Amino acid sequence: MEPQALTIIIAPTCALTVRGALLFFCAVCTMSFSIAGLLALLGYWPIFPFAGLEMLLLGWALRASLARRHYRQTITVSEQEVRVLSRAPGREASIVFPRHWARVKLRRPVSRLHPSRLLIESHGRSCEVGDFLTEAERRGLAERLSHLIGRINESPVLDLGG
Repeated sequence: MEPQALTIIIAPTCALTVRGALLFFCAVCTMSFSIAGLLALLGYWPIFPFAGLEMLLLGWALRASLARRHYRQTITVSEQEVRVLSRAPGREASIVFPRHWARVKLRRPVSRLHPSRLLIESHGRSCEVGDFLTEAERRGLAERLSHLIGRINESPVLDLGG
């Protein structure tokens, strides 16, 4: 890697801690199984297995949410190239684009319910970045990357000051 490079690291915002998730899960399980147990004593025993299924699904959702905090994307812009390194639990992918021919594209959403897509493209290849960002964060990143990378056949001076 060249000494003159700017690195941007993006990651999802995950305010939930493992301890917080555990406390939440225990509180909901206690409440759910207390109510289900009370109803089972009154003769409504089929509620108990459904409460168990609900808690199993909640545990799975919490685990998926906690795993999300390990996602990272590192975008390195140097005079010659743009490198995108995506890390998730169990997998890592890297793609390199020549900076002079790369372009940043913010694609509109298909419908109002879908988010836009931020892509870095060059020579028929593309890489989506910031798919976990909010719409405003994605627009801000698109603007910053556009200033750093420039348009096709244009490489602005790399400003390492920010």
